Amino acid sequence: MSIAHGKLGIVTESQVARPANPRRRQARGERRIQQLLDAAASVFCRTGYTSASTNAIAREAGVSPGTLYQFFPNKEAIAVELGDRLTQQMRDTHGVAFTDKNAALPLGEMLDVVLDPLIEFNCANPVFLTLICSSDTPGAVAEEHAALHAALQTRVEELIGTYVPELAPERRTRIATMAFALFKAGLELILSHEGEDREAYITEVKNCLYGYLAPVIGTEAASARH
Repeated sequence: MSIAHGKLGIVTESQVARPANPRRRQARGERRIQQLLDAAASVFCRTGYTSASTNAIAREAGVSPGTLYQFFPNKEAIAVELGDRLTQQMRDTHGVAFTDKNAALPLGEMLDVVLDPLIEFNCANPVFLTLICSSDTPGAVAEEHAALHAALQTRVEELIGTYVPELAPERRTRIATMAFALFKAGLELILSHEGEDREAYITEVKNCLYGYLAPVIGTEAASARH
């Protein structure tokens, strides 16, 4: 056992103050940040981004405004961090939905395995749509979403090309744009309902897309045609 000598005598090593464990401190900070982001998501969904305030977010999180300001200087910073995390989660969701294996399925099955993860993400994170639809969403969030939208558009075009590779590029782009617009419109209906009604609208959205795409790309598995 080592010892240290001070003005008041001998102090054992166990009595010497040590700095907090950096990893533990970092973990606590990350938990607090997530707590604040979850609270912000609830407030944004309930009141809209424009009407939300840092005081309301702090109350929702059960902390003082001073605690909130230790992590975020303002509401915009909270929205940017929340948007960054949700955008990354959505990118991961795209990776699950748009795979070569899924693109080789018959149209009905393909719509199920592609749309279900996207719908599930948005139902679990309704604040994502709230943020991107707000007129005064921070520019960084809008830019991230624009990039995400462009990436999704490209994936839909590639998916259509898997079924009908002979389709002209401009025609493929129009079909992808229309299909995506139909999905977004249907998604708003899905999110505005719950329970059996939500499930019914999910079915209607899939039926709508099936009816639109079937005459263009067919209903058979892509591998069965080439």
